Amino acid sequence: MGLLALGTPLAWDEAKKHADQVRDLGIKIWNKYRKNERDVLLWGDEIEYLVVSYDEETKNACLSLRQAEILAELANDENLRKAGDGVPDQGPAHVSEPLPTFHPEFGRFMLEATPGAPFGLTWKDLLAVEGNMRLRRTIAKEHMAENEAPITLPSFPILGTKGVFTQPYYPPTGSKSRSQFIPDEAINPHIRFPTLAANIRSRRGMKVAINMPVFYDENTPRPFNDPTIDYDRHLYPEDDDVRNGAAKEGHIYMDAMGFGMGCCCLQITFQAKNITEARRLYDQLCPLGPIMLALTAASPIFKGFLADVDVRWNVISGAVDDRTEEEKGLKPQKDNRYVIPKSRYDSVSTYISQDPGLRSEYNDLDLVIDKGIKQRLVDNGMDERLATHFAHLFIRDPLVIFQETLDEPPDDKADHFELACKNIQSTNWQHMRFKPPPPGGNIGWRVEFRSMEIQVTDHENAAFAIFIVLLTRAILSYGLNFYIPISKVEPPYQVDENMATAHHRDAVLTKKFWFRKNLFPPRKPASDGSQTPAPSCPGTPPPVEDEYTLMAIDEIMNGRQEEFVGLIPLIESYLNTVNVDVVTRCELARYLSLVSKRASGELQTGATWIREFVRNHSNYKKDSVVSKSINYDLIKAVEALGNGQGREAGLGDKLLGKVN
Repeated sequence: MGLLALGTPLAWDEAKKHADQVRDLGIKIWNKYRKNERDVLLWGDEIEYLVVSYDEETKNACLSLRQAEILAELANDENLRKAGDGVPDQGPAHVSEPLPTFHPEFGRFMLEATPGAPFGLTWKDLLAVEGNMRLRRTIAKEHMAENEAPITLPSFPILGTKGVFTQPYYPPTGSKSRSQFIPDEAINPHIRFPTLAANIRSRRGMKVAINMPVFYDENTPRPFNDPTIDYDRHLYPEDDDVRNGAAKEGHIYMDAMGFGMGCCCLQITFQAKNITEARRLYDQLCPLGPIMLALTAASPIFKGFLADVDVRWNVISGAVDDRTEEEKGLKPQKDNRYVIPKSRYDSVSTYISQDPGLRSEYNDLDLVIDKGIKQRLVDNGMDERLATHFAHLFIRDPLVIFQETLDEPPDDKADHFELACKNIQSTNWQHMRFKPPPPGGNIGWRVEFRSMEIQVTDHENAAFAIFIVLLTRAILSYGLNFYIPISKVEPPYQVDENMATAHHRDAVLTKKFWFRKNLFPPRKPASDGSQTPAPSCPGTPPPVEDEYTLMAIDEIMNGRQEEFVGLIPLIESYLNTVNVDVVTRCELARYLSLVSKRASGELQTGATWIREFVRNHSNYKKDSVVSKSINYDLIKAVEALGNGQGREAGLGDKLLGKVN
């Protein structure tokens, strides 16, 4: 989430008047930062926690709303302050061995934790990742109440149910979200967050409407009509939404930003050496987004019901969908300029690299762009492809504008490109994010990989982080090419394509995904008769449709006989070419093995493990309902696994493998 600005946020009716001014600020400083160079490739992860609170008398596990108090405790920790970390801007910093840094998130029940300093590419740094994640969990717990704990779970199973699911309890009657299910008090009170929730609702003209298909078990009512909806509530005009059909039959209905932005994920950010390398990494990691979403699936429960999906993505997508009916194409254009095919939170819509391997046929979507913005970017020295990317992002309006920022000249404000990005780019929550350098610092061009679900244990989170890092090394070392037509990644245009496929229950084992057949660059004979990589393919390239095919995730990760090499064998091949000692290689093999076994089905995904836990619980009535008692036992099990407990008794064997 980063640092949060203070100021006077504008309500939507006023903010929309300044939308073009915010766009202008980003354009004005493009030339100043486009040539930034950094010699060292750095990276870091972001871990997001749910903070749970136990009531042992009633056997209830709730969300603790003490984020501010916990962050204050962390900020006042003398050891963290001396190490230069804790909570930025809440205490003095001194450079030393950096301890983790903690940040607020949208949910008042959430914490974000990052390493105190970026990781490098040394083997020592890679092997330090899991220990650093464990340290973050330990430090967070030490600054919580005795009955509180940090857990790494994408979504809290009973968020929004009837009854008590937060501590303290508040009724869901707030004016910002106007939700039937989640109180405004569950939102981080920093003015940016309730303003964001209110402005999304105001802009679209109604509450958000999230409908996730219910999992039909033996005793689930057919048809299923969400029994938690109050059709007789008349607190706000938006209460008419459900009477006008916002809730779908057979679906779990959610009506607030908190359902989506209250989810946790695992994100990896890379600093490239320059803009060219950053754009290449952005493109090559893009097709991996849906694959890694399915492979890390851990979200089978929403609002107290088992869902017929395994991941959080569409919940968040619906939670921040601020499009009006005109922008959805449901009404003729009158007050809006564009018909926009998807939410602000969705998959990438265009490749941006200048790599010669990027054929024009891969960018095969009819992209909606702001033509005026694109021309101005080109006039300011931005190339056509990158200008198209930003012109597509800038069709969105900024959602939160602080009056004080508008009043300052661009040269006096350190985050004016960040302002444009924070209000437009960073509220386009795509599965990849291309991040320009923040002005005034020594940070370079960055790429953020955003699709992965948070995992129950630090070992899993470290495994997936290390896998992605090693894959980027193989991509750059071997010049790998993962390009497929962007429409195969992008669901609004092809409903059966990769991002939509990733949502299916047990997609990792039952579904196939579009993936490139040959990942290596074209090769040409050398003078000695050997094969060497060629910079470009001579002659006429093959038809694009011959370059990709449907593959199971097991095939993508582990290979398919002699037809496809597999990403993990590729990483192992890369490791064979660099100087890695035996001990380090064995440690890395542990992480790669977990990813490999998840792909093959030898180990369960988090979603499958959670679903099985619920369905095997003695109190489960085979009616899709996750009761308070089931939730309590599930959260206790998740906490135990996160703390490395219960493994000797067999807890988590199907998720992590048996203890040797």
